Order: sequence, then structure tokens, then C-alpha cells
Amino acid sequence: MAYEAGPTGFDLARVLTGAGIRCVVAAPSKINRAPRGRVKTDARDARLLARLLRVDDLAPVVVPTLEQESARDLVRLRFDNRAELMSARHRLGKLLLRHGHIYSGGRAWTGTHETWLNQITFTERGTRIAFAESRELVTHLQARRDRLDAQIADLAAVSSFAPVVTRLCCLRGIATLTGFALAVQIGDWHRFTGSSIGAFLGLTPSEHSSGGSRRLGSITKAGNTHARRLLIESAWLHKPRYVVGKVLQERMDVAPPAARERADLANRRLHHRWVKFDARGKKHTVATTAVTRELAGWCWSLATLDTPDTHDYRPTGPDNQA
Repeated sequence: MAYEAGPTGFDLARVLTGAGIRCVVAAPSKINRAPRGRVKTDARDARLLARLLRVDDLAPVVVPTLEQESARDLVRLRFDNRAELMSARHRLGKLLLRHGHIYSGGRAWTGTHETWLNQITFTERGTRIAFAESRELVTHLQARRDRLDAQIADLAAVSSFAPVVTRLCCLRGIATLTGFALAVQIGDWHRFTGSSIGAFLGLTPSEHSSGGSRRLGSITKAGNTHARRLLIESAWLHKPRYVVGKVLQERMDVAPPAARERADLANRRLHHRWVKFDARGKKHTVATTAVTRELAGWCWSLATLDTPDTHDYRPTGPDNQA
């Protein structure tokens, strides 16, 4: 049996597999579909899946475990809350801007900013209500964010992903939330290599080649968008000078010595890459993509550190130095 991955989830696949029935959850983006105009029906899709299943030409997706799927739900709710909080803050800021209230006291959404907000009053009832409701929504989303962060930290400490999270957190820019999110989004790191993890996350260049010509374009942006976004955000934090601060040192202290040594090598290498790109005048988008792709390889190296036959991840090329 086969069906496409989508909003129906993986419960059917687990039930069928548990009953001894082969079930393939196919990746929709990798199904070879012939052009058929504007006709698309469930019957046509079912016949296509049956034909491809018979010749074993379906690219399956990995069915996550119940623990992994449950953790994904919590992590994705946290990032949905972040998007909602950002949107609520923007709406509140634009409301104030329309009425001539512009904050100039430094960073927004700090204690000083809250004090400034408390001093703002409106004479018109409608605007006063809109301002109060907008602030209440921001406060609610901030409180929910803090609750989710605490719950994720508790879950990360007791779940089966805890060893991987501990090792990943030795890297700059990867704290508990990011490390746990990467662990549950990718799941089994051993199905990749240091090179293939970048392709899975859509961090490799697209290609349009023919004959003797070879043209590389922007990255494919295939695979897991959540994990790719987290790695891009973490890559930016490798640009400043590498210093082992108090917080990073505390994360390293609870990790195995081999993980600390490899993470230190990775942190030095990734910062060195930023320095080289800046010296060559590379665009920030190009430099970020390159550093992110290499960061993904170092994450794989740390996540699979517990496997005896896994080789160290050492990028090749002229910049391969700590």
C-alpha cells in the first residue's frame, strides 16, 4: 500500500506496518507525474501510485516515531508562537506610528520600552481599546513563549534525543531550543553523511547543465525548511570573534570531551570561513549559505559522534584549517 505524505500524518502507516502490511509513504515532490492538462482526480492519483509502487519507483519518506512526532509538534508550536508574537508586535508598533508615537530609547521590547508604553494614552475610545488589546495580545504571546521554552528544556533533558542535543549545544548559536529542534526534525542522523546532509536541507546549489556547459544557480531549498532556517540563523552567530563565554562554556562542560574538542574545531573553522569571505568581499547571502552548509556538516559530525565507525567531518578545500 502507498499514500502521499500530507496532513493525514503517519498513523495509518504505523498501523499497517504493525499489522505486517507493507506501507510506503511517498514524497509528493518526487513523484513522476505525466502532463495531463487540467484533469486531476483521486482515482487518477491512486492509479499512478499503484503503478509506481508495483515497479518500486516511489521515493519514501521516513516515518517518525511517536516520540519524535510528539516532540516536533511542541517545537513547531514554539516557532509558530514566535511568528505570531512578531506579527503582534509589528501591528502594535504600526498603531503607535500612525498616531505619532515613536520610540527612540534603544532596543524595543525591553523594560525601558515597557515603561515608555505605559506612559502612552489616547483620548479616542476606539484607539484606546485597540492599543490595550494589542498590548494584551503581545503579553499573552510572550508568556506562552516562556512557558513553551521551559517545557521544551524539560523534555529535551529526559527524551532519547538528550545526548544529541548536548553535543549540538557545544556549537555557537545552538542552544537547547535550536539543538532539540534540529534533533527532532532530522531524527536519524546516521542516514546521511557530512556531504549529503546539506543536500537534504536544500543548501546545495541548483544546477542547469547540458553538454559541456555547467551552470549553478541558487540553493535548491528542498527538504526540511524548519531545520534549514534554524541553521541559517545559527550561522550568523559564527561571524563575531570566537570567544568561549560563560554560557557556551557551561554547555560544553556537560558534553563528552570528544564532543567539546570537535565543537571547538568547528567553531574556529566556521569563524575563519566568515573572515575569509569578508576579506574576499563576498555577498552576505552567499557567505551565509556557504557557512550554513558547512555548519550542517559539523552538526552531523557531532550528532553521529557516538557511532564508532563514523569518520570525522573535515571539509575539503583551501580553507580547511582551524
